[in-house]
Amino acid sequence: MATVPPDYFHRPVAYKDDAFIESHEARPLRILSEYLWPLVHLEEEKIQDTIVFFGSARLKEDGPLGKYYEEARELARLVTEWSASLNQSMNRFVVCSGGGPGIMEAANRGAYEAGGKTVGLNIGLPFEQRPNPYITPELSFEFHYFFMRKFWFAYLAKALVVFPGGFGTLDEMGEILTLAQTKKLEGKILIVLYGSKFWNEVINWQALVDHGMIAESDLDLFRFADDPATALQILKEGLTKYYLEPEETLPKSEEAPEIARSRLS
Repeated sequence: MATVPPDYFHRPVAYKDDAFIESHEARPLRILSEYLWPLVHLEEEKIQDTIVFFGSARLKEDGPLGKYYEEARELARLVTEWSASLNQSMNRFVVCSGGGPGIMEAANRGAYEAGGKTVGLNIGLPFEQRPNPYITPELSFEFHYFFMRKFWFAYLAKALVVFPGGFGTLDEMGEILTLAQTKKLEGKILIVLYGSKFWNEVINWQALVDHGMIAESDLDLFRFADDPATALQILKEGLTKYYLEPEETLPKSEEAPEIARSRLS
C-alpha cells in the first residue's frame, strides 16, 4: 500500500504556491498581473488619462543641464494646476513618469507640489532606477517586464512630453511615435519634444525624410517647445480640442469603466 506524504492534503492551491508562480510555466500569470494590478489601482484613484513625461534619469537639479529638471518640474506643476481647474469627476491629464530620478523625479515633484495625484511606472534595474519620493503612494508601480511598463505608458496617455535623454528615452519616444505613425492609437496623442536644440542635434529629422525613411507628413506628429509656457499652451490647446470639446459632450457607455477605454486600438 502506497504511503501518503504527511502534507499531501495540505498543499497550497496553485496561485498560493510561490515556487509555481515564479516558474517558467507561470510567466503568463506574472505578465497578466502587471496588467491587472495597475488597472485596479488606477480605477480606484479615478485616473482617466495621463500626460507622460520622458527624459533622462541622469539629469540632476544642480547639474550642467539642471535647467531641464527645473523646467520639467515647472511644466508638471502648471499642467496639474490646469487639470485641477477643469472640475471633472475623474482625474484628467495626470502627470505620469517612469518613476525614477532625473526628469522623472522633476515631473512627479511638480505635480506633487501642485497638490495633484501623480503616477510612477518604475522598473527594477541594477542602477539608476529607484522610486522617487514624489509619486502618489497608491500610484507607484514596479514592473519586471519592460513591455508591460511601455503598455501602461501608452494605455492612458493623451500627451507625451519628451525631455533630453539617452537610450531609454529614445526607445520610449520611438515606440510612441511609431504607434502614432501607424495609427495604432485611438484618437490623437500630442507629442512635445522639449529642447529643440538638443533634439535637432541628436536626430536629423529632415535626413530621415530625404532618405525616404519617413514621410514629410510624419514630422507633423510632434512639436517643439523650449520653455514651460510654450509647452503648456501646446498641451492645453490640443487637449481641449481633442478631449474636452466636443468629444466630452458625447454620451458615454455606463457599462465600461473610464479606464477601460484603451488608447491602443
